[in-house]
Amino acid sequence: MPIIVQPVQNSAEFPKQVDVVVIGAGIVGTSAAYELARRKLSVALIEKGIVAGEQSGRNWGWVRQQNRDLHELPLAIYSLKRWGELNSEIGADLGFRRAGILYATLDPSELARWEKWSEQARPMGFHNESLTAAQVRERMKGSTKPWLGGIWSPTDGRAEPSMAAPAIAEGAKALGAFVHQNCAARGLDIANGQVKGVWTERGLIRADAVVLAGGAWSSRLLRRHGIDLPVVNVEGTALRTTPAPEIVDAGCVSGKGYALRRRIDGSYTVAVPGQGVIHLAPQAIRYATKFREMMRAKIAKKLTYRLDSLFWNGPDAWGSWDFDETSPFEKIRITDPAPQQDLVDQAIRNLVSDFPVFKGIGVAASWAGLIDTSPDLIPFVDKTDKIRGLTIATGFSGHGFALGPGAGRLASELVMNETPFVDIQAYRLTRFSDGSSIKRPEMM
Repeated sequence: MPIIVQPVQNSAEFPKQVDVVVIGAGIVGTSAAYELARRKLSVALIEKGIVAGEQSGRNWGWVRQQNRDLHELPLAIYSLKRWGELNSEIGADLGFRRAGILYATLDPSELARWEKWSEQARPMGFHNESLTAAQVRERMKGSTKPWLGGIWSPTDGRAEPSMAAPAIAEGAKALGAFVHQNCAARGLDIANGQVKGVWTERGLIRADAVVLAGGAWSSRLLRRHGIDLPVVNVEGTALRTTPAPEIVDAGCVSGKGYALRRRIDGSYTVAVPGQGVIHLAPQAIRYATKFREMMRAKIAKKLTYRLDSLFWNGPDAWGSWDFDETSPFEKIRITDPAPQQDLVDQAIRNLVSDFPVFKGIGVAASWAGLIDTSPDLIPFVDKTDKIRGLTIATGFSGHGFALGPGAGRLASELVMNETPFVDIQAYRLTRFSDGSSIKRPEMM
């Protein structure tokens, strides 16, 4: 596995019964477990692989409010606040630094779109700064591009994917939560339409409430129980450079053909925005019509398609299983696709073209991961009438790392039947089956 995450020790005791089982120990699942444990509920957090082993340990590490879909913005604003609190609250470093995020552009239409978004975001409580070409050059010392302008959000930040979810999992353990890795959930125990527990490879954990935060694998588990969740898993590639000078006055930058984050070890995480692969598989084909608007959007023009072994045994594959036999989640403990070398090379070329000082910079590691993506790029955080006691928090479309702390609180409120702190109308499960028009994604 090309990524390294901080290890988390399993709890000594395997519980037979708890108030809530959380399935999936990425940033959303660990945050949900932590928030529930803070509320004095007994919690079991179970993970088929390791904490942050999949996309929560593979993402760019951006923690942003800037350029969110406006439906996501309230969740992003709250999450940013929680990111600022968690280091001291948990007593561990999540790698969070409020270092600002800069978007720079050569395209006047893109600049106009950002400024229009900013006008809509201000009444919602988010404030940023429009930058002139000279101001962009001042922040991007050494850049050779003739920038037109940019957007600067000083309150946004960055965090370390290798550190964040593990630290939150340890925080949940300190509050009494059980954490068990290499312990796949095979399915839900249900009686008369009500959750009664979770069947795991180690046996049944009884519970009257379950939070499903399984990322790329959530839809396959739900389909086992007759619930359709239209997502497609997009494979993204990123890389870590060798140590390099800090020449950008921002924690994260989106430039022409690259996105970068300064890491606390002195290197950079770099990727080519929007580029990725959709693996052709039964689920992707079944839900294809739901993604018509996304495919028509500008952001989808950078995606390619591939037919490979994931057709038969990946998270988008078909088929069922019994709870007393090996499940698909045990066959692939950690989804670890090979990175696209052409995207690694392209990211470095784009970066060096903009910053000649980086000439000769090396690639210390590169990796890929599957991003659970909804048709409108807005997550699902909702309960379902089909199975009482089940809360679903998935489909974050590459935004889950930044939104994780807020999504954890939101999931905990749904579990406890409390009024959510943000409007979840846009996050409801039924928006793709109740006749509502499917919104074309605009903001990433």
